[in-house]
Amino acid sequence: MRRPILIFLLLLAALVIFLLHTVWTLLSLLVVSGAEDMITKSELPAPGSSSKPGGSPMIPKIIHQTYKNASIPAVWQEAQQSCLALHKAEDGWEYKLWTDALMAEFMYKEYPWFVETFEGYTYPIERADAIRYFVLSHYGGIYIDLDDGCNRSLDPLLVYPAWVRKTIPTGISNDAMGSVPRHPFFRRVVDELQNYDRHWVLSYITVMASTGPLFLSIIWRHYSSEGWNQGDEADGGRIRILFPQEYMGKEWSFFTHHLGNSWHAADVQFIFWMARNWIFVTILGFSLGGVFIFAMWWLYRRFFVVRSDEPRRKRSPGRSRFPFWRSISAHKDYELVDRHEV
Repeated sequence: MRRPILIFLLLLAALVIFLLHTVWTLLSLLVVSGAEDMITKSELPAPGSSSKPGGSPMIPKIIHQTYKNASIPAVWQEAQQSCLALHKAEDGWEYKLWTDALMAEFMYKEYPWFVETFEGYTYPIERADAIRYFVLSHYGGIYIDLDDGCNRSLDPLLVYPAWVRKTIPTGISNDAMGSVPRHPFFRRVVDELQNYDRHWVLSYITVMASTGPLFLSIIWRHYSSEGWNQGDEADGGRIRILFPQEYMGKEWSFFTHHLGNSWHAADVQFIFWMARNWIFVTILGFSLGGVFIFAMWWLYRRFFVVRSDEPRRKRSPGRSRFPFWRSISAHKDYELVDRHEV
């Protein structure tokens, strides 16, 4: 193999390895399901059963929700009331609605080091995402999105130190979560928020990757791969996962879903279009990748490789297509060998 081709292939391989390393966690989410941490039906009392959940409750009886003010839109009032009706104050439950004013007050008082990042978020949903991690880490309890209603009592889920919901096709969601106070996973999530505060081209990707489910899934993968996701005691670090068959089934469902997506913008339609036309997108991606490799090879040949068919009188030792290197090679004091020739 000619040396220029070998060098180009090595450079291309280095680039591919770098890109794979950069997105390795995302790729791993495609194959890691978290099934080993599944909360199975065999662990849960049947709906309407008088039997008690196995184990002592650890998560405090607090339901957290967020909205910009106390005037909940009519479209979500039914979902909100379904949770309040099943979790009454006389049964020991507490309800906290985190408005924008209460969020700011809480952050200034308890986490002043995060206030600049919190107030600097471009989209309000990023603040709504972030606050749910902080209140779960601080108070413990169960967070539920306003577009999720309650289909049955959440008492059986209080026996786990922390739990989240599985999403399809990959990763975990942040729309319903439970935790004891200061659980190591949610402490880790809180600590990582500033590191992921980046702005991408599309608002949907920015939200998903900075504070949303994609961000939470990435932290979950790092947390698990580092060996922290283990132990069932209150001071242990294991995260249990509700799979769709446990939270979406008509009979066993803990939650009901109502109209949501209040923060979605026009770019989401493009994302969903790509998902629906994934075959076309895949072919287009490979085609663009081929064009990119060809362009890189052409640039490499054009600027870094001296063709052997050029007249030797025009080629000086160490000749390069860059003027800087030509000026160096013009000095007679140096006897350089053309490094590009075989």
